[in-house]
Amino acid sequence: MREKLKALAELQNVDLEVASLRKAADVHPRQIAELERELGVARSAIEAERARVADKERQKTQLEQNIVDEKDKVKKWEARLSEQRSTREYSALAREIDIAKKANLTMAEEQVELTKQLGQDREALKGKEADFSTKQQGLSARMGELRGKLGEAEAQVKALEGRRAGVAGSVDATLLRRYDVVRKKKLPALVGVVAGTCQGCNMNVPPQLYNNLRTSLGTDICPSCNRIIYAVEALQETPAAAK
Repeated sequence: MREKLKALAELQNVDLEVASLRKAADVHPRQIAELERELGVARSAIEAERARVADKERQKTQLEQNIVDEKDKVKKWEARLSEQRSTREYSALAREIDIAKKANLTMAEEQVELTKQLGQDREALKGKEADFSTKQQGLSARMGELRGKLGEAEAQVKALEGRRAGVAGSVDATLLRRYDVVRKKKLPALVGVVAGTCQGCNMNVPPQLYNNLRTSLGTDICPSCNRIIYAVEALQETPAAAK
């Protein structure tokens, strides 16, 4: 009975190690997702800044074209002044030319200001792009590191699962089935009983049950938590075995 118990205890040690690795590795996908979110926010911000600068560049191009068009219009109107036959028509056209020139002057001032702002925005964008590039490299490196750790953990789990298959082969079939049923619900599934108390749920087991465990050095089921229980003495080396 003791050998069966030892085999099961060894199997559980492997399962506990696997569970510990998986729990430690579970944090990596969450961290990677958070870093990806942070990178996405930074990328959206820099793209919005690029779009803002591009919009101002389009405004500047359109304004420059409007100025050219208005100047051409003024030239045509000025050429037509001498063709006007009446003072009234001449005055009306002259007034339109004056209005167009004033509008051109206003647009030219807007062009100067917009060119100044655009220059400042372009310089600011260069700085922000440099900051984004640095941040992107840092976040990408961190994500790569986390993916590496995740891969290492998965490789370790795979190796342990291979080891588990070998250990499980030495466990009594009936005991293994019972253990696997309990393990799916709670781990550890196999716990010792110390001084009549189950170490899984900290409840006292019936005295007769405890005595049977100590005598048989086998296993049973805890009436309170349904884990597989054994007397801790069963896994302790006897003085003879220790020599």
